[in-house]
Amino acid sequence: MKATPLPTHSFPSFPLFFFFPFFVLSLFLLSSQQIREIRASSFYDNPEQDPLPLDSSGYSGTPGLSGSSGSPGSFRADGGEGGIPGSRARSKAEIEADLELERKWGNEWGFSGISTFAHLPHRKCLTNTSPDAGFDIGIIGAPFDTAVSYRPGARFGPRAIRAASARQSPHRGFNARRGLNPYTSPLRILDCGDIPITPFDNALAAEQMTQAFLELGSRKPLIQSSSFPHVKLLTLGGDHAIALPALRALNRIYGGPVTVLHFDAHLDTWNPDRYGSSWTDDQDDHGDSAEDRGTRHSHSQSAFNHGSMFWLASQEGLINNKSSVHAGLRTRLSSPLDLQDDDKQGFLRITASEIDDPFPFHPSSSTSPPTSSCPPCPNPHSYPRGPPGIIHQILTHINSTSIPIYLSFDIDVVDPGLAPGTGTPEPGGWTSREVISILRGLEGLNVVGADIVEVAPVYDGVGEQTGLVAAQVAFEILTSWVGREGGGDKKGKKEKEKKDKDEEKTQSVKSGTTSDKEEL
Repeated sequence: MKATPLPTHSFPSFPLFFFFPFFVLSLFLLSSQQIREIRASSFYDNPEQDPLPLDSSGYSGTPGLSGSSGSPGSFRADGGEGGIPGSRARSKAEIEADLELERKWGNEWGFSGISTFAHLPHRKCLTNTSPDAGFDIGIIGAPFDTAVSYRPGARFGPRAIRAASARQSPHRGFNARRGLNPYTSPLRILDCGDIPITPFDNALAAEQMTQAFLELGSRKPLIQSSSFPHVKLLTLGGDHAIALPALRALNRIYGGPVTVLHFDAHLDTWNPDRYGSSWTDDQDDHGDSAEDRGTRHSHSQSAFNHGSMFWLASQEGLINNKSSVHAGLRTRLSSPLDLQDDDKQGFLRITASEIDDPFPFHPSSSTSPPTSSCPPCPNPHSYPRGPPGIIHQILTHINSTSIPIYLSFDIDVVDPGLAPGTGTPEPGGWTSREVISILRGLEGLNVVGADIVEVAPVYDGVGEQTGLVAAQVAFEILTSWVGREGGGDKKGKKEKEKKDKDEEKTQSVKSGTTSDKEEL
């Protein structure tokens, strides 16, 4: 039997090497894509968490110097700032060469350089616990504005305040009134960048801010001083709701409630139920009173807003209800119940108009009004307003220079004619000169933390008026912190010590008590 041959199949007549170029091209494209993904996940997605590439000398770039302040940072022999594993040791000549470059090129004009607050060194403090990221005073941005009741835009406040601070710098920061430069004092001030806050979930945002304030606020300051036990944070907002996470963190750091010194056109102690909407997170009132509903709603996300954060803080026991102060009030109310709610929280209310009108002075007060500001007084127990009167009321009510105080400064305390870039403007406010004078009169208070909030640059004028006022308020707060610690300018401090020694020696010579060694 003859075998049947197997069937055959026809193949294309062109050779196989025709496909070879396409095969090589596909491999090249695949490898290129992998390289791009590696780079994207490293240097381009999050550049702040990647080291700068080393140059031929083993130096990692400018971080070895203290930012743009012009003062040299801490160089280490194992290469770069803080040391870089694998880099060779740097010689003294190389370090001196870098210091010379810093001397020549480290200075910046107000219109040059990367935008940090006052041209201060920048470190992303939340992701950096190295000695180089240590600080005594940290400036931290909180770009959050999804808890506002009217105009949004304050999420761009930190950026606007930093830009407006461009004419401040370590080279031009000397405060002639206080005789110190806060940016060259023994206290180290860093711009710690911004907290990465979600814009989609306010409950999560509040938790993120609380954890960030707690992380930074729990760090030990560089200065060793009993009067400076914790670092201090100046927060650039952001809407005013950021004050609640700050108070939650301070409560844990200081182990109890703090006094709130609140500059604002509005109370911000509103019971959430006063907003007049039935669309709350818990629509069934169960026959409860308004106060009970408010207490229950304080746990809802809708209660966390920029007009109720101090009400929530009071409910949580975060505020010292015997010594807290509102200053600059002039808003409309929903009803007299708003004042009743505020009374329960123990705030002293100072209205904006009281800066002009005489007020009755209470003889029972432990502090008398300054008679030098009084002539002519209509009677012994009243004296004109002006900044001295506001200062006197605040100091009398707080009545302590040691209790911890949180200073919360809403930019809308300033008249919108001078600071229009804010979310809830109220006509009839104080001038920038008046608020600066008031802040200067409160420098003896123990302010342990502060914020500047509600700067919304989209509504600002072409001259950045609102940002400029906010940047100056920040400068006043920083000056107060440095001055209260006695941390004046290093050069000025040495000169003062030398002058004191010279005077002491002169007195010794006059009194005939100079030692033989001194005479020789």
